Amino acid sequence: MAVADVFNIEKKKVSQLELNDAVFGVHPNEAVIYDVVKMQLASRRSGTASTKTRNAISGGGRKPWRQKGAGRARVGTTRSPLWRGGGIVFGPHPRDYSFNVPKKVRKKALIGALSMKMKQEKILIINEFPMEKISTRAFKDVVDLFDLKKALFVLDGNNDNLQKSSRNIKNIKMIKSEGINVYDILNHEHLVLLEPSVKKLEGALLG
Repeated sequence: MAVADVFNIEKKKVSQLELNDAVFGVHPNEAVIYDVVKMQLASRRSGTASTKTRNAISGGGRKPWRQKGAGRARVGTTRSPLWRGGGIVFGPHPRDYSFNVPKKVRKKALIGALSMKMKQEKILIINEFPMEKISTRAFKDVVDLFDLKKALFVLDGNNDNLQKSSRNIKNIKMIKSEGINVYDILNHEHLVLLEPSVKKLEGALLG
């Protein structure tokens, strides 16, 4: 098993923690990770793009000119797609872009993403992050101490003071261990785990 250092918020090493190689030491399957990230991004698409067909365009109820004798092509309505301001042919309409991948595939992708961060030495484990009150400055001091430019914090439970203290810090995101996902891990340079959340992740992914 790999051994990781555990720090406190003052950047002092306080202990070491054994990490399960089945979660933090596998060879990532890039194809699986790609499929899961694609699924996550597809589910976030609003799918509200819409165009009007000839039936939805107002006006055009009267025939523009008579059928014969005008010397021009016959036309039945100004709502024709051939006319400026007419309907749109094969345009987009509201739709749902989301799709699902099997649960085992999602787990495999998440394990691969965690292992990738571990291999890159971008995982930081903190024993605890006490916040007696909401303080953006106090939280920012800790972030600067660890030189975290773009980080994802994984919490083991509710911590309102910590979450609210981080809201105004750019490129910092808080998430519970139950909501950790592949896209957020890959979209942030560092992954910060509170020590209790490590065992929760291992239990959920290996259970």
